[in-house]
Amino acid sequence: MAADNSTGDLHAAGLQLNTADITIIAVYFALNMVVGIWIDLYAGALFVHICLGWNFYLSTTLMLVVMALYTIAGGLAAVIYTDALQTFIMVVGAVILAVKAFNQIGGYDQLEAAYAQAIPAKTINNTTCHLPRTDAMHMFRDPYTADLPWTGMTFGLTIMATWYWCTDQVIVQRSLSARDLNHVKASSILASYLKMLPMGLIVMPGMISRALYPDDVGCVVPSECLRACGAEIGCSNIAYPKLIIELMPTGLRGLMIAVMMAALMSSLTSIFNSSSTLFTMDIWRQLRPRAGERELLLVGRLVIVVLIGVSVAWIPILQGSNSGQLFIYMQSVTSSLAPPVAAVFVLGIFWRRANEQGAFWGLMVGLAVGAGRMVLEFLHPAPPCGAPDVQPALLGSIHYLHFAVALFVLSSAVVVSGSLLTPAPQGAQIENLTWWTLSQTLPLGAKAGDGQTPQKQAFWARVCGFNAILLMCVNIFFYAYFA
Repeated sequence: MAADNSTGDLHAAGLQLNTADITIIAVYFALNMVVGIWIDLYAGALFVHICLGWNFYLSTTLMLVVMALYTIAGGLAAVIYTDALQTFIMVVGAVILAVKAFNQIGGYDQLEAAYAQAIPAKTINNTTCHLPRTDAMHMFRDPYTADLPWTGMTFGLTIMATWYWCTDQVIVQRSLSARDLNHVKASSILASYLKMLPMGLIVMPGMISRALYPDDVGCVVPSECLRACGAEIGCSNIAYPKLIIELMPTGLRGLMIAVMMAALMSSLTSIFNSSSTLFTMDIWRQLRPRAGERELLLVGRLVIVVLIGVSVAWIPILQGSNSGQLFIYMQSVTSSLAPPVAAVFVLGIFWRRANEQGAFWGLMVGLAVGAGRMVLEFLHPAPPCGAPDVQPALLGSIHYLHFAVALFVLSSAVVVSGSLLTPAPQGAQIENLTWWTLSQTLPLGAKAGDGQTPQKQAFWARVCGFNAILLMCVNIFFYAYFA
């Protein structure tokens, strides 16, 4: 792509985008990053609130101050090295915590029975929201009435996972910093192995937390929830921090708190940096083509300040959204924003006929439809326990994971239609950019000038391929086991 500074337009392989078009695209991707900022800020503030008992806003301010110092002092290399060390410490700490938690209830065999009895002492009459779900140990749940229908878990979450792991800036940035393609593959394989751990190290200990502390984690009465976590709608979010505070020995407790806070701030620094760069380079530079480096630097810092202010103001909305469950909030918002990007990415990789016009209109239509549902969710949040459900039919009858599938199909249809109605891209424009036009001149995983032999590159490529197949088999086994 080449920018024409005299007109403020962008010429992208046959498609001319004006400033308004660039702004819309930039805002679309900024929305995805801002969602991450809100979630990370809230999670960090909640963690400090549970561990230290500080006010939510004081906890948030503390996080932002430390994060600002961390951002100024280090760069991407510092973040990556710090993340690697934090990952090791978090895994070790999570294993210790999981062992202690399972010992508290008598082992894995007692988990289902212990969770079924996790009923708070104070309940709301003529309701069942205080009762643990009977299908809590199953992943294949009813597609119509379940909180996480199996159809949505299988297809909807796959779409959102494709968006995150293949297009999210934080993941892509780290992949681009690798030495060669085999290192990228190996890092993805390692991340996949680590991704299998949360079921046993986070999800099940979270269930144990409710079994051990039902009056706090499983509260339904607003006054009790306000006492336990500062939010009237529910306290599911404190399950894991509660276990750390109650079960971990003093030294390990402090280490786990420090590492988890550092990991959250590392994520925030990446998102803030990306948001600032996106605004200054894709929006401000289009509005002011002659802006100097000093002006761009100042604007970037002001953008971060604005994002921080909006994020702090958003905390009360997060506290009262989706029954107080941060995971549900994150997935419901992502289901409104991620499917169009995933559709463009998948079609761009596997369909040679896809072009810029189709991708642009697919994103725009997806943005309009997804943003519409997201606004409805904010205006009509899920009712608290015992309150009548007055949500619109679009929210009540279509699960957010099912909506993700529908939005993906809609966006894909728009991309295909727009591409077929406009000229096809030329061969030179898609060379090495789609699955079918990859160059075969270099061995798989090789990088020009890396000094490694083709045999060595091919060997490590086969090792990565074998581990990828092994990972799929293991995941299918666990998926079937817990189905």
